[in-house]
Amino acid sequence: MLNHHTIDECFRALAEPARRAIVERLSDGPASVSQLAAPFDMTLAAVVQHVQVLEKCGLIRSEKIGRNRVCRVDPAGLDVVSNWVGLRRSMVERQLDRLGALLASEPTGDEDPPETERTDP
Repeated sequence: MLNHHTIDECFRALAEPARRAIVERLSDGPASVSQLAAPFDMTLAAVVQHVQVLEKCGLIRSEKIGRNRVCRVDPAGLDVVSNWVGLRRSMVERQLDRLGALLASEPTGDEDPPETERTDP
């Protein structure tokens, strides 16, 4: 069973455009916090707060290497979101398959009506 608290935290974190951009950047490979901060018009402290939110929900992880904090995507965190979306997708696909089967079994109205014999009184 999925942990809805974790899913809620992930979606809450990803609702912020800067955090989505950080995850996108980290999808290309690990980066230091200062590298992550470069494209943003915000302080390094603000970027650190975004990184902390992403770490707390498990989407990324970071480690101190020398004087730098290096961040990377945590695949397990993305799996939580992917599994949740996948379950919803499969439910919708099953419903659409049933609808398609139902529509395929009903006459479309394009066929010629059956000939009926007419009796004059």
